[in-house]
Amino acid sequence: MSLPAHMRYMAIRAPGPPEALVEGQTEVPMPRAGEALIRVAYAGVNRPDCLQRAGQYPPPPDASPILGLEVAGEIVALGEGAAGWRVGDTVCALTPGGGYAEYCATPADWCLPLPRRLKAVEAASLPENYFTVWHNVFERGRLKSGEMLLVHGGSSGIGLSAIQFAKAFGASVITTVGNAEKVDACRRAGADHALNYHEQDFVAEVAAITSKRGVDVVLDMVGGDYIEKNLKCLAVDGRLVMIAFLRGSRAEIDWRFVMMKRQTITGSTMRASPRERKAAIALALRERVWPLLDSGAIKPTIYRVFPLEEAAAAHALMESSRHIGKIMLAVASG
Repeated sequence: MSLPAHMRYMAIRAPGPPEALVEGQTEVPMPRAGEALIRVAYAGVNRPDCLQRAGQYPPPPDASPILGLEVAGEIVALGEGAAGWRVGDTVCALTPGGGYAEYCATPADWCLPLPRRLKAVEAASLPENYFTVWHNVFERGRLKSGEMLLVHGGSSGIGLSAIQFAKAFGASVITTVGNAEKVDACRRAGADHALNYHEQDFVAEVAAITSKRGVDVVLDMVGGDYIEKNLKCLAVDGRLVMIAFLRGSRAEIDWRFVMMKRQTITGSTMRASPRERKAAIALALRERVWPLLDSGAIKPTIYRVFPLEEAAAAHALMESSRHIGKIMLAVASG
């Protein structure tokens, strides 16, 4: 396939608000050893994209400075030693950056086949959330069948994925959200209990639901004053997993909760994880989660799709927190 020399992409004019995103032209990247070059059909919008646009989340030194951590599209070239795929294969993929563009290079072992029941736009919504949830809830959090998960931000892409994963693997779920519409969405996704944090004290509600035992795992993207509250919600030998800090990364903690209940506090950032770990997560997802997608047991929720050139509007919607599920960018029609 003959590739063009240049491509459309969304540039950051200067760190700042959503309006800092402007359409531009740049050279088409060439795949390095072990990489696949994907002609992007759709790209997902995620909160780390908003942080990077605002100048608060710089990309790793070897990553593309272009926004975008997940895509779906067609492989159009392969770097030396890239195994498992052929030119012409349609895939979805986690990326180190570069998704807000017509072409994106990513390690070939971060690519996954499109699930049989899903359209390309749905498949493009999977990687960032699914890699994050699998690694943090099941590998770091060690959630098992019969246990209970508390997940904050249940109506987000991460939250809805965590609810569906936990239920599919035999756990119970409590989630917190900000309004009645989001409560209903989480219940439809399978949550056993959905709490409106504007109207309910989630610490007291968790104590009542669990007869004061507490939950086994908390997945938190809020941080701030939620951190100590999460420790109060955990059972003996419970695990708190941090993945973001919407309310800040500092908190005053009474460490007696941790000691007396033998609690574990952990967390991760997917973008900074080693390449090999992300390859291993991709393999685990293909073996354990892709059959659930193929059977229809779980399915992503797409809230709205914007054209690539309207990425600023997509970021404004993300930052408003009005959405339920994933916000996507349509990069190409094919």
